[in-house]
Amino acid sequence: MKKSQSESNSSIKHLLYLTLLIIPVSAVIGSAVALFLWLLNLSIHFRFDHPWLLYLLPLAGLLIHFIYKSVGGSSEKGNNLLIEEIHQPGGGIPKRMAPIILLTTIITHLFGGSAGREGTAVQMGGSIAAMFGKWFKLEKKDVRILLIAGIAAGFGAVFGTPLTGAIFAIEVLTIGSIEYGAFFPAIIAGITGDLTVSAWRVHHTVYHIDAVAKTSFFSLTDLPVEGILIIKIIIASVIFGLVSYLFAIGVHQIKSLFLKLFKRTWLIPILGGLIIIALTYVLGKPDYLSLGVDAQYPGAVTIPSAFQAGGAQTWSWLWKTIYTTLTLGTGFKGGEVTPLFYIGATLGNTLSVWLNSPVSLFAALGFIAVFAGATNTPLACTFMGIELFGSEHAVLFGIACFTAYLFSGHTSIYSAQRIALPKIFETGLPDQTLKTQTNKRWEYLYKKLYKYRVDLRKRKL
Repeated sequence: MKKSQSESNSSIKHLLYLTLLIIPVSAVIGSAVALFLWLLNLSIHFRFDHPWLLYLLPLAGLLIHFIYKSVGGSSEKGNNLLIEEIHQPGGGIPKRMAPIILLTTIITHLFGGSAGREGTAVQMGGSIAAMFGKWFKLEKKDVRILLIAGIAAGFGAVFGTPLTGAIFAIEVLTIGSIEYGAFFPAIIAGITGDLTVSAWRVHHTVYHIDAVAKTSFFSLTDLPVEGILIIKIIIASVIFGLVSYLFAIGVHQIKSLFLKLFKRTWLIPILGGLIIIALTYVLGKPDYLSLGVDAQYPGAVTIPSAFQAGGAQTWSWLWKTIYTTLTLGTGFKGGEVTPLFYIGATLGNTLSVWLNSPVSLFAALGFIAVFAGATNTPLACTFMGIELFGSEHAVLFGIACFTAYLFSGHTSIYSAQRIALPKIFETGLPDQTLKTQTNKRWEYLYKKLYKYRVDLRKRKL
């Protein structure tokens, strides 16, 4: 009994020690994220004032390529390196990851690349956390917790969603399993990171959902909305999940395709930049460049505009998907999440018209559900909906996120994710990483196509 009590007291003391360490670490991460957001805003608006910078995008990509080739090392793995180190500690997280990803993300946005900011904040958080772990000579199990807290601090700080950041950090590691033991350090980190950004007077975009009219038609007594709307949301969420699948596959396959086509890898970002310039010239507008939050001109399609009727065009979500998968797949840097918000919000806007449903509600559902499907984090995304849009539609957020999660298949923008418990549509996948499982599928597809081609030739002969 005494031994058990002694062990309990020791665990509590250790947890308090880690928490006391996590608070200053998260404050440093929050300050770094605040600097990043400030620089990001400056670079985006500078390009707005100097649109000719887009024509230098291929050279910007070339510069990013050589930065990573010369000093990047393992940093080029990005978020996947963090997930790998949390699962199985190896070479560690290099200190240079934080400054390199900060610099290269700013370069990407300054010249118009279609990318996000979450990846940068998370990598900065992980790199800074790992650096403190080395300074304090922590054991591997404690470094692991510190890395999770670093992810939570970076994510919570960059979006102003501390609870989401904490849940995301413990949910993103493994499909079907959540690291509940790391939640307390993660929530402390998320709150500290967010408060630090606010202390630096860096503000986040505010979104609003219009009131949903209540009627008695197909009404469910336990829910504040009509039953037919639930059906429409499920239909839309299936589509959100399929688009998540398209995005995740697109990023990985574009990268794989270009690596197969070009032995001189420095040509890849040049070609990627040229394609984006050509697409922008053909479309005649810059709406799908960069972050997609601020409008370059009146009437531009942005994430905030998607919450209003007529604020997005029918295929805005597809164009943003093409732009972002090309940008990230050809070596430019930044996150995937904000583009996923854009894709989801504009798709939700379009589906609201087709399904005769509330525009702002469906934009919000798409905003979080496409993200949920692409990262396999439906719980975190449900709470993101609550933190960003309020708790009134919490049930609908959960329906959308978990439906999209189920229909996105075993794909993810993070190939280092592991599968602890397969989704209901598939079995036999536990203990695999998504990268391993995806590679097996594509190898199977290639073999089938090759066999089909050989059979076709034999028939002709």
